[in-house]
Amino acid sequence: MAGWYPLILLLHLACAIVFIGAVAFEVLVLEGLRDALGTELLQRVEQAVVARARRFMPWVVLVLFASGAALFDIRCGGFACMGTRFGWMLAAKVTLAFAVLAIFARVAWAGGRGLGGGVFRHNHRLLLALMAGIVVLAKLMFY
Repeated sequence: MAGWYPLILLLHLACAIVFIGAVAFEVLVLEGLRDALGTELLQRVEQAVVARARRFMPWVVLVLFASGAALFDIRCGGFACMGTRFGWMLAAKVTLAFAVLAIFARVAWAGGRGLGGGVFRHNHRLLLALMAGIVVLAKLMFY
């Protein structure tokens, strides 16, 4: 499987860019439009964005985690790297990733039940912070 590493890595990075980009857009752009658009119009826009994202984002997250698991196995050789600096950072990154997955599942569940507003805003900010931590760890792992 190590021969597939570059392709798996590119797939993982592409999915991470889509996922982080979508959350960053919602937090940094959509939330900033509240005053300009008004609460009612912004809620309609958010509902449209969520409806669109609900079609493809679960697949993006599934591929992101599947490719991450493959990369973990290739780079760490199972759990052989644990105890090293690289291994500790990888373990922290994986822990943050599972926290992201739990929040994503909670947001998806809430969206399916018609809950929104504050639930989405708070969770998306938290998701963005966790994902920023993952990106920082991903870069630091190799230095």
